[in-house]
Amino acid sequence: MFAGSRQFLIPGDTRVPPLDALLHYPSVQPSVPTRFGPYEVDVSVAAPLAPGRFPLVLVSHGSGGSPLLYRTLSVALARSGYIVALPKHPGNSLGDDDLANTVANLRDRPRQLLRLLDALLADAALGTAIAEEPVTAIGHSMGGYTALCLAGGEPWTRARERIEVPHDSRVGALVLMAPACGFFLAPHALQAVTAPILALTAEHDELTPDGQIRAALEGVPDRSQVTIETVRNAGHFSFLSPFPRSMHHPQFAPAQDPSGFDRERFHQRLPVTVLQWIRERRGEQSGGDAGVAGL
Repeated sequence: MFAGSRQFLIPGDTRVPPLDALLHYPSVQPSVPTRFGPYEVDVSVAAPLAPGRFPLVLVSHGSGGSPLLYRTLSVALARSGYIVALPKHPGNSLGDDDLANTVANLRDRPRQLLRLLDALLADAALGTAIAEEPVTAIGHSMGGYTALCLAGGEPWTRARERIEVPHDSRVGALVLMAPACGFFLAPHALQAVTAPILALTAEHDELTPDGQIRAALEGVPDRSQVTIETVRNAGHFSFLSPFPRSMHHPQFAPAQDPSGFDRERFHQRLPVTVLQWIRERRGEQSGGDAGVAGL
């Protein structure tokens, strides 16, 4: 199976801005190395979707980020038989970051993810190709916050004000990478979360510390549904796909890792681990033995 790639645009109106998403999906058309800005991605642009029905994965990027920062994971999932949708969050993405660190952003991000989910399922071509099984939501940093909200989390501001966000029972599994969990430390903030969770933390993460993530996830009622693993020697940005060498400089924090951490090698293992975990949640054959501990 190869990975197809195309954009999916949801028009805006007087209430909401347009929402653009990158789609990676299974295709039988051979892929080729394709340039997307500074990145080279092995995909087939505008290729037809392979015949069949495929589970849906939503991937929410971190604050000020973009879909292409998770290309190694999304392409691997597409090749393995998943339709992957990666929204570019309006107001909190690369080149459009005016809502960063605002309550409006905390409200809007989950709404945007839900808006994308509804649009994908309603799309004439994609809707019939998406399997009816529960949707998996993957999120890094603020994307982890976004995924937790949609799965039932009730976030609170530092001023102890509850943030109104939507929930959706179609989200049936969560993969959280260095998630921004500080918004869920209030009592009962995660009381309604029933989806199984794989949370990957970074040992040397000062932005979303391991301890804070573990403390928040203690609020999930069924702790047997929560798997937390610490990626040794990793930093907050280690979950981003490797950057070209030309972008490795001290002023560009997303390309930096703790000394000795091999991001290239890590991103060879990360998709295998995530895929195995998702498949196990869906009762599928895992096709390998590179479990979470392998990270």
